[in-house]
Parts: sequence; C-alpha cells; structure tokens
Amino acid sequence: MAQRVATEYVNASLTLTEAEMPILFSICGTQQLRQQVFVLDNGNHEVVLEDDAGGETIRLTFERNNGNYVCALSCTVVQQKLTDTLRKLVAAFKGDAVVNRIYPGFTMVYHYLRGKVVRIVEIKGELIRTVFEHKDALGLMESRFKLCSVEDEIAIVRNAVNELLDLRNARTDAGEIAEIDERLRHHSRLLFALEA
Repeated sequence: MAQRVATEYVNASLTLTEAEMPILFSICGTQQLRQQVFVLDNGNHEVVLEDDAGGETIRLTFERNNGNYVCALSCTVVQQKLTDTLRKLVAAFKGDAVVNRIYPGFTMVYHYLRGKVVRIVEIKGELIRTVFEHKDALGLMESRFKLCSVEDEIAIVRNAVNELLDLRNARTDAGEIAEIDERLRHHSRLLFALEA
C-alpha cells in the first residue's frame, strides 16, 4: 500500500457550542498530543496541538459567534497523530471539509459534509476518477413519493375534466357552457403542467 506523504485540509470548518469545547480537548488528549489552550480577550479560543514525534504543530482558532465557536482551517499535516485527530474532530463535530490525502503519484480527495464522507475522488496527473459518492437513499425515496403524489393529482384532475365534460353535455344555456369551458381550459393547462 502506498505511503501517505501529507494530508491537506482545504477550507475545513467546525462549529462547536461552549459545552462541546471540553469534548474537543478530550479528543485531542486521547490522541496523546501536547495541547495548549489560549483564551483571548474577545472570548475567542486558540488551541495549539503539537505532535511529540516530529514537533509539527497546528493552530485551531475558534472565533466566538452567536454563542458558538467557529473554526475555519486550512493546513497541511504530515504527522499521523495530527492527521487522525483532525479527521476525528471533523467527524465528531459534524464539520465540512475538503481533504487532500497526498500519496506519491496521486491524490485522494475526500469531501466531508456534516462530518460524513460524501465523495472520494482520485487524481492522477490529468485523470480524475470518482471512487465513491454517497447516494441519498432517503431523498431518493422522498422524490419518488412526490412523483406518486403527482400521479394522484393527475388522476384527480382527469376525473374533474370528465365530470365537467358530462356537465357540459347536459347543459343548454350558453352562459353555463362558457363558464364550464373556462374551467375546462384551466384544468387542461393544469393537466399539461402535471404531465410535463
């Protein structure tokens, strides 16, 4: 298996509540990283994570925004512990990110949405290949259900048209026939739109 050269986080974002901040510190602690937490004058937090092995550090700046802490992050990481920690943080706090896992000769691009991988793309030179793409089964079922409700509406409109035609055939008054014809025109436009 190819050895990873580096992991690049592009536009990663995390949003935490004040109650979730200790969970973040706990996750970083279980990864055996040195961590320093600075609370700034404006209430922002800065978390510095350092790997013992290579001395690599990452700075996570959490800006206070409407009672939450928001961190926007772009960085390149080489050490495995830091890479694993960032991955766990994105998953645990339902973050969004584009992560480039760089290997000799190719790059795997992971797209995270609300903490879950929704797409994986392999890039080799000019060749771009989608390896994985999340299919929204629930959304697909909902759209199919909506299609069924459109079919039900079509049946209702057709029945209304049939009733109006029967009513038109039974009437002799020109005013009533004109009113029925107007309603038939409206129903035919609606039926055309639903069938399209």
